[in-house]
Amino acid sequence: MKIGVFDSGLGGLAIAQSIIRRLPQFDYLYLGDTKRVPYGGRSQETIHEFTSQALSYLFEHQCQLVILACNTASAEALRKSQQEYLPKHYPDRRVLGMIIPSAEAVFEVSQPNSVGVLATSSTVESGAYKRELCRVQEDIAVIQIAAPLLVPLIENRGQKYILPILEDYLQPLKEAGVESVVLGCTHYCLIKDKVRQVMGCPVISQDEVIPEKVANYLTRHPEIESKLSQSRRREFHVTDITPGCSDLAWALGREEIQLEKVVLK
Repeated sequence: MKIGVFDSGLGGLAIAQSIIRRLPQFDYLYLGDTKRVPYGGRSQETIHEFTSQALSYLFEHQCQLVILACNTASAEALRKSQQEYLPKHYPDRRVLGMIIPSAEAVFEVSQPNSVGVLATSSTVESGAYKRELCRVQEDIAVIQIAAPLLVPLIENRGQKYILPILEDYLQPLKEAGVESVVLGCTHYCLIKDKVRQVMGCPVISQDEVIPEKVANYLTRHPEIESKLSQSRRREFHVTDITPGCSDLAWALGREEIQLEKVVLK
């Protein structure tokens, strides 16, 4: 059985590869829904539909544990997937998301009184980060900024155009004097250095946080870890291969990755 990693596009490759580097002994299957990226502007119903299709694909391909390396899916579909989809279809499998471990990481790095969240529109509108941050520290001030232009630019090799747009998105956080920033989208791992340069405060990037969280989860759940095969096999599946996919996959994964095109039912 494998560890599955799902994202709406290729941004989750940064998460997948960072987990693989931390836990190289296991077998992995990455799935990126590049045909329908981004999920950020879609309805909750559609996001849950797409996420369920992805989970079905990964479980049918022998994944025991799936990491939703998509903040939009984590915010809009994780709870329903865990409470309704899994019990009905795959009661012995597990799905984990991005929101809770990222929120917890804020307070592991420092003890801020105010936190900025940079994310997609759907993730911001869900209120998931604010809810989880306030669960850890009730009186924390949370300022959320939706940044809908960043994912398309990252996915389409437009990073050279990002800095002025990023500075505009981050300006309200600078003016508010936030003491920490959460990058609430896996794609933003590629621009974390730019965010740190602009903000000058601790920045939580999920490629630096999630691997250790997954390792800790497996330590706490040996019944899951014992089912995982350890052949060091890596597969990378996507629903569409565009001309820029290979370049972006290399930038995110930090190595050449062979992408295989598949169809979701």
